Amino acid sequence: MGQFNVSAAEVSRHNNKDSCWIAVRGKVYDVTGFLDEHPGGARVILKCAGRDATNDYDAIHPAELIEETLSPSAFKGNVDPSTLEQPKTANAATNASKKGDASDAAPPLSTLINVRDFEKVAERHLPANAWAYYAAGADDEYSKADAELAYRKVLFRPRILRDVSTVDTRTKILGHDVSLPVYISAVGIAKFAHPQGECTLAAAAGREGLAQLVATRSSMSIDSIMKARTGGDQQPIFFQLYMHKDAKISEATILKAVKAGVKGIWLTVDSPVTGKRERDERLKAQVDVGEQNDKIGGKGQPVQGIAKTLASTVAPYLDWNTIAYLRKLSSLPLVIKGIQSVEDAVLAYKHKVDGIVITNHGGRSQDTAQPPLLTLLEINKYAPYIIKEKNMQVFIDGGIRRGTDVVKALALGATAVGMGRPFLYSMSSGYGEAGTRRMVEILREEIEQNMALVGVTKISELNRELLNTSRLERDLTSFVAKL
Repeated sequence: MGQFNVSAAEVSRHNNKDSCWIAVRGKVYDVTGFLDEHPGGARVILKCAGRDATNDYDAIHPAELIEETLSPSAFKGNVDPSTLEQPKTANAATNASKKGDASDAAPPLSTLINVRDFEKVAERHLPANAWAYYAAGADDEYSKADAELAYRKVLFRPRILRDVSTVDTRTKILGHDVSLPVYISAVGIAKFAHPQGECTLAAAAGREGLAQLVATRSSMSIDSIMKARTGGDQQPIFFQLYMHKDAKISEATILKAVKAGVKGIWLTVDSPVTGKRERDERLKAQVDVGEQNDKIGGKGQPVQGIAKTLASTVAPYLDWNTIAYLRKLSSLPLVIKGIQSVEDAVLAYKHKVDGIVITNHGGRSQDTAQPPLLTLLEINKYAPYIIKEKNMQVFIDGGIRRGTDVVKALALGATAVGMGRPFLYSMSSGYGEAGTRRMVEILREEIEQNMALVGVTKISELNRELLNTSRLERDLTSFVAKL
């Protein structure tokens, strides 16, 4: 770290909007000029003004981000962290290490026998703000619940007297071999679940032969995630892109990901604005009580939860021309993430993208948006040629919690399914990589078992004839725009 050349007293004097210094891991930065540019607003930084901001910073950001963002002149020197004042805490809920009793140890992994078990354990052990951010859906969370309900409306039509002694779950995602038709969806602030966040998921994915989608605002840097791979350079990691309001920042982000070695760009298009995630906002409002009249806050200042903080720089002006723009920046496969209707699936097909993700953002953007599985069925009915197209793969996420869900999605034409929240829960509660691998083991067993029970031995043998979709078809709209 070098010699300490800044005193704690000097740091503490710069504690307001006119002169704001913070310390992160013993390094002192003048962030006065950055206050208005901070995506989360000035208030978040001012809470740490003149103090040690390490814990607040590390909880969300990659370690390298501060020096990549600030100019070299912002660095003021080194300070002894042990001499610094810690930020004030307005509400114990944000710092509680567990929602349950401190003595409530996480159960042995061997006792967890389905994906839901990980969620139940995570709810007891995650910090309150982490659970609110992960679990929240938009508004009344109907879309979040309906995504799961849609899978229960689809029934199997098993075929019998077939040799299913050997079941093969291998497939290809954008040309890359994977052992399961399941990939890790892009997730925000994975550090809330485990200190190594997305790096832990990358290590587990490599050992289990899975693909991983990494978010633009990951809590670990793309370089560190790539280094954490355990499956070699061919381990597929894709990059989920949120276009920034500043096109130059987006361009730099894309080129950095390409240089790091990602295997494809997945453009997120279903959240031009952030949905109203009330769990997240309600907790933030409770935490802010007591700050409303001090020098940091401001009476009546609107509540902004973690989700809105992270999404405050997302560009709302994307259109179909964005595809051509991205094609000029990279020759990597391009996937459109956020298809919610057959009409847009057809437009993506006409624009010759390499893949689409049918998703409503985990029910986190617009409440009462239709379930992704219903959209997949819609495509089956009105544009079946998309399902058969060899040059454009179809992916789906949202509400998948069982091996039966995976098999149903594949039988309706999906190449693979994405899972986000379950992977976060799997490494929380101190489980880390072992927890994630245990959850993958459970999913693998369920997928293999249900493929055998339905009468197939390979992914390619799954088809719609193995399903009874009559209950879900009743939910199909009677009107679809001319395709």
